[in-house]
Amino acid sequence: MKEVILLKLGEVVLKGLNRSRFESILVKNVKRAIWPYGNPIVSDKQSTIFVEVEGENADFEGAYEACKKIFGIVSVCRAIQCPLDFEQVKQTAGDYLEAKLMRAKTFKVNAKRADKGYPLTSPQIMEQLGEYILDRFPHLTVNVKEPEITVYAEVREGSVFVHGNPERGAGGLPAGTGGHGLLMLSGGIDSPVAGYVMAKRGLKLSAIHFESPPYTSDRAKEKVITLAQKLCVYAGQIDLYIVPFTEIQEAIKDQCNEDCFTVIMRRYMIKIACGLAERINAGAIITGESLGQVASQTLGAIRCTDAVSSYPVFRPFIGTDKQDIINIARQIDTFETSSLPFEDCCTVFTPRHPKTNPSLEVIEKAESPLDEEALLAGIQDKIEKVTLYAPSRKDRTNTDE
Repeated sequence: MKEVILLKLGEVVLKGLNRSRFESILVKNVKRAIWPYGNPIVSDKQSTIFVEVEGENADFEGAYEACKKIFGIVSVCRAIQCPLDFEQVKQTAGDYLEAKLMRAKTFKVNAKRADKGYPLTSPQIMEQLGEYILDRFPHLTVNVKEPEITVYAEVREGSVFVHGNPERGAGGLPAGTGGHGLLMLSGGIDSPVAGYVMAKRGLKLSAIHFESPPYTSDRAKEKVITLAQKLCVYAGQIDLYIVPFTEIQEAIKDQCNEDCFTVIMRRYMIKIACGLAERINAGAIITGESLGQVASQTLGAIRCTDAVSSYPVFRPFIGTDKQDIINIARQIDTFETSSLPFEDCCTVFTPRHPKTNPSLEVIEKAESPLDEEALLAGIQDKIEKVTLYAPSRKDRTNTDE
């Protein structure tokens, strides 16, 4: 008998003729997530993914925790794989769940007989296993509506899998099933959470960051790399593209009206992001903007920035309260890193009185002194690429297998 991890599928089961593609990508994501913790043995049957972790230095606990962060999975549980002999199943269930059953006061048994050739029906399994547990743990009582622990027995192709209450999975759709998005990663609280939310809807993520040395420091750059790596825990590999933005910002400062500086800067960021999106075959730009949060996120300012975009701009938090975004940032462990006081280029040359509701005509006139062709010439060739993965044990490498 051996311990395994059972992963229950979520929205994937609703995908009809496309389901096999979603499941294939999900299995690949599971293998990639578990690889740092041992050699993954992964199979997919009847809306459940079965995971084993093998190898001399296998870390079952680490693999189990990693599985909770894989998009496309709605529940995760540790289970013991038993032979079909029901006497062994009862004994194993009592032994495997003993600590949890001793702590509980109420329980019930839930059986699923996917293997219809098994001699006991689901009601018979529940009745006989329930009787055994009551005899072995006489302090327990049955509560079929709100038990403290549910003992599950799942009969599947030559084995019975026994487990207790499952834990909640990450939900959503498998990362990589919804296309490729380019995240504008500033280093603040909102943008990494926006990337997380869009990855949860199936997008493969790349990220773009604008730096302006000497106005921004190496520590600010390291902060953004750390944030991208934290996102990798959920989204898988992320290519981070770092854009040298100093020359463009200085030109805007020197040649444009101060009150329009922020919006013009955002327009140039969008232009560069669109050029990169075309080069890496991304289908959308993602930002953490929320309506009215700052001067560049008013309706007028957003219209002005979108006017230069040749790609859809996804703003998953456009109508979200800041506290709700912070709550997700804490959940995914990006809040503390985002709160580090290292400047980013969005705070460089901040106008004293920014125009909060500019018209497109005003902004276009304000930026007309700029030589756009010269400023953007060769910018794509100057971009630094950093490929990032989820943190892993030093003695293992990442794999796409």
